[in-house]
Amino acid sequence: MSSIFDKLIPIVHRYEEIESEMGRPEVAVNFERIQELAKERASLDDLVAIARRYEDLTVEQKDLKALVEEGGDPELVAMAREEMESVDAAIGDLAQSLRIALLPKDPNDARDVIVEIRSGAGGQEASLFAADLYRLYSRYAQLQNWNVEVMDANPSDLGGFNKIVFEIQGKGAFSRLKYERGVHRVQRVPDTEAQGRIHTSTATVAVLPEADEVEVKVNPDELRIDIFHAGGHGGQNVNKVATAVRIVHEPTGVVVVCQDERSQHKNKQKAMAMLRARLFEAEQERHDAEISSNRKSQVGSADRSEKIRTYNYPQDRITDHRISSSFHPVQRVMDGELNDVIDALVSHEQEALLGEGVA
Repeated sequence: MSSIFDKLIPIVHRYEEIESEMGRPEVAVNFERIQELAKERASLDDLVAIARRYEDLTVEQKDLKALVEEGGDPELVAMAREEMESVDAAIGDLAQSLRIALLPKDPNDARDVIVEIRSGAGGQEASLFAADLYRLYSRYAQLQNWNVEVMDANPSDLGGFNKIVFEIQGKGAFSRLKYERGVHRVQRVPDTEAQGRIHTSTATVAVLPEADEVEVKVNPDELRIDIFHAGGHGGQNVNKVATAVRIVHEPTGVVVVCQDERSQHKNKQKAMAMLRARLFEAEQERHDAEISSNRKSQVGSADRSEKIRTYNYPQDRITDHRISSSFHPVQRVMDGELNDVIDALVSHEQEALLGEGVA
């Protein structure tokens, strides 16, 4: 009788082929080939671990079954029956883990990201909320040992941000932060509110997977590049020297600005990275539109105009509207403890895909 574990046979075979090839002397000196093989092997590690665990459990199951069938000491047989139940349950759990592991992977999951936060409705309170979200993601990145680098910022008068764009570099950054795309809403009493009334404000979060020059080729003749004086932050040197860079991609009308660095060259590098990410995202959206029937279960593909989450300070509750789940307390999440929220979104998406029979 066929089993879901039969799907692991060719995977294990391929894994062994890779290891054998990597051990060949002529391959060992080919850096590019070794990197390619190592990447493929790493993508199979989890599935091979499941295969080896399944093999151990089936051997144990067979031995226990033989012990029960042989009879003998009733107490020993009873213990073997109990252990068999435990092994059967472990195999069932492993089968579910395999179903999840076989779900199609987002090809962008391993990428670094560029995050853009813009204040929305709510005036100064919205810009302060945008700053709070920037702090949230910065703290979360720090807890994951990821690097954060600001690419462009437009501060508001009271210490918030009308807009802030920053890069997060780290293993699996996009796989986690893609769930943050959309409109975030806050309900609280602002520091600027003398009457103690609760205000509702919003901020929009965009999360773009980074793309390199090989993946997104940009024709220099299609760019208009403006150099100008940065304003509002960065110290006197930034304001005295024209270092800020604005790039317009004329075929699409995409505009990116970077003025956070003191070096014009670095600002241009960052601006080009932002441009490639936007063009890559546009191409992804065109592709996703073609397979839109599969997007209904993917909570990580929320449109940036879709309200995804409410941060209710008076009730000390954060509600994610995509999964109708609430999390407490608000400040713990705002301090970067975001994994419980993201884990719930990942589980919801996996269950939806399994329900559609994807794996």
